[in-house]
Amino acid sequence: MTSLRPDAAEQRAANDRRLPQVDLNSSPFTVAWEITRACAFACLHCRAEAQPRRDPRELTTEEAFGVIRQIRGTGDPILVITGGDPLMRPDVFDLLSYAVQLGLRTSLTPTATALVTPRNLARAREAGVSRIAISLDGPNAELHDRFRGFSGSFHRTMRIIDHVREAGLALQINTTITRHNLPMLDTMPELIARSGAVQWSVFFLVPTGRGRLQDMISAEEHEYVFNWLYDISRTAPYDVKATAAPAYRRVAIQRAREDGASGPVAGAGYRFQDGLNRPSVSINDGVGFAFISHTGDVYPSGFLPLTAGNVRERPFSHIYRESPLFRQLRDPSLLKGKCGACDFRSVCGGSRARSYGVTGDYLAPDPSCVYEPPKAT
Repeated sequence: MTSLRPDAAEQRAANDRRLPQVDLNSSPFTVAWEITRACAFACLHCRAEAQPRRDPRELTTEEAFGVIRQIRGTGDPILVITGGDPLMRPDVFDLLSYAVQLGLRTSLTPTATALVTPRNLARAREAGVSRIAISLDGPNAELHDRFRGFSGSFHRTMRIIDHVREAGLALQINTTITRHNLPMLDTMPELIARSGAVQWSVFFLVPTGRGRLQDMISAEEHEYVFNWLYDISRTAPYDVKATAAPAYRRVAIQRAREDGASGPVAGAGYRFQDGLNRPSVSINDGVGFAFISHTGDVYPSGFLPLTAGNVRERPFSHIYRESPLFRQLRDPSLLKGKCGACDFRSVCGGSRARSYGVTGDYLAPDPSCVYEPPKAT
């Protein structure tokens, strides 16, 4: 039986001590809820494989109210209302209002269609929505429209960004990185800054849904982008967050140490200054995060298509706290290969969704990470 060298074990223990004692075993701090899978777009990388019409099996309005109560009953998570296109549900503003009334910090992620009008944005603000997240996957119409599957999407998106700002709502820009837009990524930060966004959430493609393995960037390219994002985060007038890429936290910590920084590291799983009062913790698939589908299935992530139960059959709190899948994902000792031996295991843990999408094993090493932990002796 092998063991980590003392310096590696000590480093992992030090990383463990950096994390506040927040009980992610009992309460998520973010729940993303796909209230419908209906969407007018046909995005190349859509994890949901969205469809033009609403699914008749969707949770009803009354069932949805019950789910909101269940989510609130777990604690004080951030609630992200997404889709599909959530605006294709006529009761979306009723759901938003109810969530806010129960005290949930609630954000909305609509598709950039004609439904995102100034009037609907005003209704979202009146409902108490904390933030609007809009997807922008390229700096020009040619690239963005190819991603979204519709001509004119880029120009409409830019108009919506203006409308969000004019409505007095906090704006988040989401960008998914694939091999298609990687060459033009360096033109995005200035565009994000001009938009007035409070956060740039950079998603890294996971091969699920319409997302294809061949469109995922390489591990070396992931590492390059992580370092590039860290450099941007030092001076950008907005927060930078990596999504579906927990290895960014490792890079942020390494770079901060090189820079002589001490204390919490922005972007490394700690506190964000983005108006949502995020807890200072490291979050991963099933670890402080849960995803609810339009039919009530509960997943560790929207990118990890393994269901742990359905809210029509069991309470959300029970699924999150007691399901074998979630409990496994919250046990870092079960991680395999270099992820299990890594000295950054407690602040990273690798993307379980990407491991599953590439290898079929959600406990396998994250194939997007180049880091090799110190050798065991």
